[in-house]
Amino acid sequence: MEINESSPQKNGTGRARTTDGTDGIPLRYGDDPYVWACWLYYEEGRTQGDIANIMGISRATVNSYLADARTRGIVNISLEPARLSSLTIAQELKRHFGLYDCLVVPSDDSSRSLIERLGAAGARALNRLLKSGDTMAVAWGRTVLAIAEQASVPGLQDVTIVQATGGTRADFAYTPELCAAALARAVNGKLINLTAPAIVSNADVRDMLLHEPLIDSQFEVLAKANKALFGISSLRPNSTIHTSGFFESVSLQQYLAKDAVGVVAGRFIDGWGAPVPGPLDDRTIGISLDMLRKIGTRIAISGGFDKVPAILAALRGGYVNVLITDAATGWGILNAEGVTQIEHKSSPRSGADGATAPPTAYRTLVKKFLNAPDDVVDEMLDGAVRAHATYIQPIRDSNRALIARSGPRPGKVGLVIGGGTGHEPCFLGYVGKGLADAVAIGNVFSSPPPAPILQCARAASGGEGVLFVYGNYAGDVMNFEMAAEMAQEEKIDVRTVLTTDDIASSSLEDREGRRGVAGNFFIFKIAGAACDRGLSLDACEAVTRKANARTFTMGVALEPCSLPQTRRHNFEMGPDDIEFGMGIHGERGVTREKMMTADEITDRVMDRVFSEMKPAQGDRVAVLVNSFGATPLMELYILFRRVEQRLRAKGIEIEANWIGHYCTSLDMAGASISVLHLDPELSELLHHPCDTAALRVV
Repeated sequence: MEINESSPQKNGTGRARTTDGTDGIPLRYGDDPYVWACWLYYEEGRTQGDIANIMGISRATVNSYLADARTRGIVNISLEPARLSSLTIAQELKRHFGLYDCLVVPSDDSSRSLIERLGAAGARALNRLLKSGDTMAVAWGRTVLAIAEQASVPGLQDVTIVQATGGTRADFAYTPELCAAALARAVNGKLINLTAPAIVSNADVRDMLLHEPLIDSQFEVLAKANKALFGISSLRPNSTIHTSGFFESVSLQQYLAKDAVGVVAGRFIDGWGAPVPGPLDDRTIGISLDMLRKIGTRIAISGGFDKVPAILAALRGGYVNVLITDAATGWGILNAEGVTQIEHKSSPRSGADGATAPPTAYRTLVKKFLNAPDDVVDEMLDGAVRAHATYIQPIRDSNRALIARSGPRPGKVGLVIGGGTGHEPCFLGYVGKGLADAVAIGNVFSSPPPAPILQCARAASGGEGVLFVYGNYAGDVMNFEMAAEMAQEEKIDVRTVLTTDDIASSSLEDREGRRGVAGNFFIFKIAGAACDRGLSLDACEAVTRKANARTFTMGVALEPCSLPQTRRHNFEMGPDDIEFGMGIHGERGVTREKMMTADEITDRVMDRVFSEMKPAQGDRVAVLVNSFGATPLMELYILFRRVEQRLRAKGIEIEANWIGHYCTSLDMAGASISVLHLDPELSELLHHPCDTAALRVV
């Protein structure tokens, strides 16, 4: 569907003015509602009622958009890529990073996966970008294959598709060979494979292969490429890099320790796009970063909030000049670069007389109960150990590793949890009888180092193994994995479950890449009960994974938090702004919108939860309404009221609920809603007795 209509006029509230004169859709749908309405209707197959609910407008307005598009002859069978390039987020990404072009697809609760939608956008981009006579270097990955499967560029002549990296023996569908072959078929191009492995055993083998005449001639074609198509991989545990088998011969921790944040065409880069040296440098056969940067048109396609650091690094490094992503990821990239005023360019606040209101004056410093800011963590831990001495005690006189006074015992699987400070009462508040046996604690919003984690594993071990449960963050993963390896050397069997309950941080098909947030509460509770009941290590791991898979959390912030060391807000929010998809480390949300009622906020969260949980009438759940630190119980109860109404309307029973401060983000004003979808086993473990400083079940 070609959309040639100009963007609708803005009103003074930051929403688009619709054809019937009413206020239009929120900023997260860009500044052209025709694009989103037509995309959702023609590409996603949504009904007009669905679209009205998603976009927050009337069904009559949706009908008007679609009818106007048809009667004016501006709807065809494909979405004109120029329109995806014209939206506000795309324009700001182009301007900020000096891109040749940027396509942004909507971030909504679609029935199609994000990879499929990005693939559709990438396929349309190829129609515009790929020309007769081009030589395109093609990397590999799930999103690259999605483009190839949906691409069709008729009428091209003399196009060459060359494989950008060597091959692999992996059996998944998106190997370098299969991606290049699929795209060559789609564009009726000549295929040039690199007939060598991507990773070889040593540098001598690599040098020998590169001097083989056949491979040398293939590299000559690769060097002549004037276009490149590639994905960008994060270093999350579920990323393509982890699952591909490409790097199974080395530990990725060697790269994480050097601040690597992502991978482009098989090459590791740090947060500023600089190459990260490592043991694979002299063993890799494929396009180099220098070769990639010399190619004229460098098309990167990648999406998902967990990939923001990696995409940003690739942009900073100059490896990308055409970016295809989704709106939430694009906004996250801009936020990470400190761009926070994009919405104010098109939606100034206006007074009653129509004049633009002056910028809000933000307080310079936030008042806190502190002595020396650098001592805040140690003093807090000292106070917590004194306050909760009946539950916890230091291991070897270190408050960074705490053990339960009642819990660890011979013949029982030990449970070790941990993370940074700033989330109290999580994590130390969940150590005690029937719950966690030990906790390792880091600095504010920072992972604990391996040493205290290992101390916890030793102290919690009762001869039946130890279960590590912690949030899915790169620093935690690196340090807990190092501690697990050291524990294994001491004959302590360690299993790990990463919590990934944050449904806003990544798409459903990338569930394993999501963050662990307040849903930790439920997952720790289930794990602790399983361990306390004497289940085997295998059984404890399995039921904890099930609890994680059935826990759904989404957070909303009204104001940012402030760090003790700076006493300043992490970022600024306008007086009428809220952010959906908050994490627990003071980062910005996934989308920023205008303030709405408590019921509207809750409905937005619950709609997303229902779309993933897919409950049936008669199901039972547990609910947590959690304060991020500054939100009082009064407001939390208002949120819970609406949660209960929505669940009751679907015939779902709340078997247990908790409302209060359970996993905070310092002094952030905001809340999160977590829902655990129960089954008989989880229900029984949820009610298993426990006694800790922050949770007591009798």
